[in-house]
Amino acid sequence: MTTHLPTADAQDPESSARTGRLREALLAAAFTADGLLDLLGAPAYAALARSETVPALRATRGGGPLETLVRLFLLQCAVPEAQAAAVLPVADCLADGWLVRDGAELRATVDVRPYGGPEGQDWWIVSDLGCAVGGAGGIRGAAAADRAELVLGVGGASTTLAGITARRPVAKALDLGTGSGIQALHAAQHATRVTATDLNPRALRIAALTLALSGAAPADLREGSLFEPVGEETYDLIVSNPPFVISPGARLTYRDGGMGGDDLCRTLVQQAAAHLNDGGYCQLLANWQHVAGEEWQDRVRSWVPRGCDAWIVQREVQDVAQYAELWLRDGGDHRAGPEEYAARYDAWLEEFEARKTKAVGFGWITLRKSGAADPAVTIEEWPHPVEQPLGQAVLSHFDRQDYLRATDDAALLAGRFRLVDEVVQEQVGLPGAEDPEHVVLRQNRGMRRATKVDTVGAGFAGVCDGTLTAGRILDAIAQLVGEDPVLLRDRTPASIRALVEQGFLEPVG
Repeated sequence: MTTHLPTADAQDPESSARTGRLREALLAAAFTADGLLDLLGAPAYAALARSETVPALRATRGGGPLETLVRLFLLQCAVPEAQAAAVLPVADCLADGWLVRDGAELRATVDVRPYGGPEGQDWWIVSDLGCAVGGAGGIRGAAAADRAELVLGVGGASTTLAGITARRPVAKALDLGTGSGIQALHAAQHATRVTATDLNPRALRIAALTLALSGAAPADLREGSLFEPVGEETYDLIVSNPPFVISPGARLTYRDGGMGGDDLCRTLVQQAAAHLNDGGYCQLLANWQHVAGEEWQDRVRSWVPRGCDAWIVQREVQDVAQYAELWLRDGGDHRAGPEEYAARYDAWLEEFEARKTKAVGFGWITLRKSGAADPAVTIEEWPHPVEQPLGQAVLSHFDRQDYLRATDDAALLAGRFRLVDEVVQEQVGLPGAEDPEHVVLRQNRGMRRATKVDTVGAGFAGVCDGTLTAGRILDAIAQLVGEDPVLLRDRTPASIRALVEQGFLEPVG
């Protein structure tokens, strides 16, 4: 079985005081995200994420306070009690179960991973032993005995979701499928009340430890699947990094949803509207099937509930073989014998064949409960690098949708616009040619989009500084290029709308 968890309790004043002393000891030893990087160096730091611990072991041979903490909480090493006592309040850690005795040495019962908050806060994410350094596929020893209960630490998916979440002051936030509590920890910074749910009771206990050790307010922790634990309650923000993996069965609670195909993600999206307050956001990561004879965009569009605007971004696509291999490695199945591995691989492919699945997409889904009769649903593929955090870009996207929905072409031409910061223009054509073959506008912030524009579009965008109305700018361009201004006004609004929708132009006033 997995190891016992610490018994630290934020509701118990004595235990809370002990946790506070542990937090101060971690800070005093620079057991922080920056301190960890400084100690290990970038190569060893990156190797930890690949479950390779040898570089970090070499970097922590000095026996100093920070080296001791890294060995205890990240590398699963036992250290002499006297060495631990030089940096930690050992009596407190033993009382609350953060450490246990192993002969004359001490061992940690959980991983504790330094994590940098958005405003430079020093936080710590608690997870099962080994899960902060490579995921379940790298778990060794006794902790591997019951992988179904494992609670993972910081990973690419969790940091991605934290980065895209719309951060604004809200009264109530829900972290659905909290795991180690990363999203709840972020939400606690801008939500008056945070509710966190999980099907795995072990995850709820670990989330409570993450919040307590990081000095955040306790969350309302509830056990159960999907929205069952919250009944008919509604929220201003719902975030979820759900068990979205499309797999044959539900072997690992942290990743396998237990429903067929992509039904878990579909169900979560479809049920979200009933739990959102007006104007509220639901943001989650998801996988969806690419089914033979069906456009993936149509598939995910059908998930969007009535009365909600949506922005769905496909970030990656894998064929079924790549996908199966990825998650077989994640679960440690590559360490099984050849026959067992082949049988599990075959089961994945059999599942995909039965569902006519040819590939699997991964991406972000954001819903906003607008109540609009004609919801704005944007579905796109964008596999290129973006600038995190993107939370403000998400809010701006939906603000622009509101503007475009409420603005007809006449009002559009009467409006003023500003070219957003750090947009550059690129001209593509043969050397020495009088005119470029095409012009590209490129963003260096946010989504970092690029879009082709014609000469009129490039000229229009370049003049937009919020001073002149769109109509007056087009009249001036018409005079310069010798075009009928009425015809130019008639054909240009669609192009202006596209530039606004994609975030190249923003309305002024």
